Amino acid sequence: MKDFRLHCLSVAALVFVIGILCCGCGKQGSDGLTEKPEYESGQIRVLTPEFGKKDVVEVDPLKLDFSHTDQGYFMGIVSGEGEKINIQVTGPDGIIYKYFLEEPDVSTAFPLTAGSGEYSIVAYQNIGGDQYVSLLAYAVTVELENEFLPFLYPNQYVEFTQDSEAVRLAEELSADCESDLDALTAIYSYVTEHITYDDEKAATVETGYLPDIDETLRTGKGICFDYAALTVAMLRSLSIPARLNIGYSGDIRHAWVDIFIESIGWVRRAVQFNGNEWEMMDPTYAAAVDNDELTNTHVGDGDNYTLEYVR
Repeated sequence: MKDFRLHCLSVAALVFVIGILCCGCGKQGSDGLTEKPEYESGQIRVLTPEFGKKDVVEVDPLKLDFSHTDQGYFMGIVSGEGEKINIQVTGPDGIIYKYFLEEPDVSTAFPLTAGSGEYSIVAYQNIGGDQYVSLLAYAVTVELENEFLPFLYPNQYVEFTQDSEAVRLAEELSADCESDLDALTAIYSYVTEHITYDDEKAATVETGYLPDIDETLRTGKGICFDYAALTVAMLRSLSIPARLNIGYSGDIRHAWVDIFIESIGWVRRAVQFNGNEWEMMDPTYAAAVDNDELTNTHVGDGDNYTLEYVR
C-alpha cells in the first residue's frame, strides 16, 4: 500500500449546514435509527472494551472473547513472541473484515460494525512469509444493546483511552460547547488548522499501518488514515457516534468519517463554510491540499466516494 500522497486524503463528513439543524429536536435520526445512548452533556465518557470470561474460545496461541458482543465488539489476544494471527469477520452485510494480531499478551477490540445478526469469525495462523493455516472458526449471534455502540467504543483502528492526549484535547475543545454541533465544529477546526499532510509518510507507509492518534497530535502531521482516526476518537470520547470509513475517492485509496447528529441522522457528506456559503469539501484537502482541481476530481459532489469498510 505505497504512495499515499493521494491515496489517503480525507476526514469527510464533519461540518454541515447549520440551517438543517433547525428542522427538529427529535431523538430518532432520519435513517430510522434508535436513540443513541444518553450521557451527561459535555462530559468525556470513554467506553473501555474488556476481556470477559463467559464466552471465551481458545486455540493456542489465540484466545477470543465474545462476552460483550451486545456492546458491539469482541476481544482477541495472542500469546507468544513472533506469532501473527489473521482474523476475518463476516457479518450480516456480507463484507469480510480482516484484522491482524501480533503483539503478544495485549488484548485488542474488534468492532461488530455490521450491527445485530449472524457473524462468522475465522482465524488463520501465520507459518512463515505469506502462508497461513486455519486455526479456528466460530459463529456468533449478535444482539446489540444499542446500534450506535460499535461507533462509540475504541478498537484496533481507532485506539484511545481515558488517558489519551486526544481525549484530553477533545474535553478542552468542547468545554464551552452547548451542542454536538458545537463540539463537532471545534474538533473539525482544530484538526484542519493544526494537522498538516505528511508527504514523506504517504510515500513510505507500509501495508498494515495503524494510526496512533496521540502521535498525530504530537507531530502535527499525518495521512488521511491519521486525520480520520484522530477525529473519530475525539468525537467518540464525547459520546458522538462516528464511523471511520475506508474505501476510495474516485480511484484513490481513501479514509473518511461519518458522524451522527440527533434530528438529522448519519451525515455522510463533507461540507465546509468558505466564508460566504456552504459547499461540498473534503477536510483533509482543506487542511493540506489547496488545489481545486484535485478537490473536484477526487471529492466532487460526494458521489465519488466508494465505501469498502467501516471501522
